[in-house]
Amino acid sequence: MDTRIAAYAVIIDADDRILLAHWNEGRRAAWTLPGGGLEPGEDPEHAARREVREETGYRAAVGELLGIHSRVIPATRRLTPGATGPLHALRIVYRGRVTGGRLRNETNGSTDRAEWFPLQSLHALRRVKLVDIGLRMAERRD
Repeated sequence: MDTRIAAYAVIIDADDRILLAHWNEGRRAAWTLPGGGLEPGEDPEHAARREVREETGYRAAVGELLGIHSRVIPATRRLTPGATGPLHALRIVYRGRVTGGRLRNETNGSTDRAEWFPLQSLHALRRVKLVDIGLRMAERRD
């Protein structure tokens, strides 16, 4: 079994909008929390800040740890060509806030756009489950 450890940020502004990145890998494109896989030896908080910057253009402060989501993806549902075994995905979710930079889209990455969305409009948005998981984690802390 392979393991992938990733770090993400739930960033909600004063206007109750959430910052999302448009993930373009896999079977279908969808919106997700900004974040991604840790580099070997990388601190998870640093990874979350780095990924937010890469995917959205913003510098971010990473605050409290909201939770860790664990999921095992069967080999038949993996996105990696040639993968023969399951993948254990550990997703570390932090609360974040924008500290600088400006919104821009990532180029040549796993995401191709970044946008702010009103929280009340998420029901109509094609999104990955991690968005809802992160929001539930954040609600438990508020």
